[in-house]
Amino acid sequence: MKKLWFIISIVFISCSSPAVKYEYIEKNEAFRKSINSGYFSLLSKGYTYYEYNNLSHEEIIVLIHGFSVPSYIWDETYYESVKRGYSVLRMDLFGRGYSDNPDVLYNDELYANQVLELLDELKIDKKINLVGLSNGGRVISKIAENNSDRIKRLIYVSPAGFHNPKLKPDTSEVTEIEITSFIKNRYKTISKGQLDDFKEPSKFKGWDTKYESLLKYKGFARALISTRNNNYSLDAINQKIGRSDLPHYAIWGDHDKVLPLNQVRNKITSIMPNLNLFIIKDSGHLPHKEKFDDFNNIFFNKILSDLNNESL
Repeated sequence: MKKLWFIISIVFISCSSPAVKYEYIEKNEAFRKSINSGYFSLLSKGYTYYEYNNLSHEEIIVLIHGFSVPSYIWDETYYESVKRGYSVLRMDLFGRGYSDNPDVLYNDELYANQVLELLDELKIDKKINLVGLSNGGRVISKIAENNSDRIKRLIYVSPAGFHNPKLKPDTSEVTEIEITSFIKNRYKTISKGQLDDFKEPSKFKGWDTKYESLLKYKGFARALISTRNNNYSLDAINQKIGRSDLPHYAIWGDHDKVLPLNQVRNKITSIMPNLNLFIIKDSGHLPHKEKFDDFNNIFFNKILSDLNNESL
């Protein structure tokens, strides 16, 4: 009887361990065949998942997501763009969502090249409206650094890239110890933490549980750690953009607790004096979700129509 109880205990412990609960799905061919939406394209660093619509329209919108939540974070803006007849493209950056988790450094250059390669793969040669949310703001700045001729407008939404004081990236390999520690200490609470993106999280029930599905993909923790380690100051690049003729805009919630505007507003005014800044009242880090109508009014009726900035 004791032996039987010992075996049952081992089985129970094994089945409830983090190794079983987290990062157990490999993004292989079978996985890709199981996905019933969007498309996959094999790029130089691996498969990229993307969705697009109306690519024949003159105005092309390319939506780049942030640090960890993949392209579904753009649902409202993507479908509104489709509804209004715009050409629109969104994708999962490497290490996120359905795209591959390659064994590489996860940095701005990786993501910028991924976006550019996909544009080439889809033969998109018109100038694009490049939109970056949160950490996606870093990505679009990196793209614009050497490819401004491919961009019609740069549109930052609650962007990263202005707060980080680190002057150099940490290019060291992410260790297994770091990964194990991250999964053990962060995965239990990381989903609930996504609700901090909202001023009124009670209105977004289920947002945290949806994030739980991302934790089952192998390599997710490594991608997050590597991205965090390789984030550093983009002041020089953003200053170059600020001095250029490339139209650039920013939309920010006045209650953003993740990347508060008031911490960097003076810096932004200094390095990007021609930035058209729109502030959305009573919104957190995701104004396109939390203040859908206000965001759409700014995005479609003002920015894409080249009207002046204002607060809402």
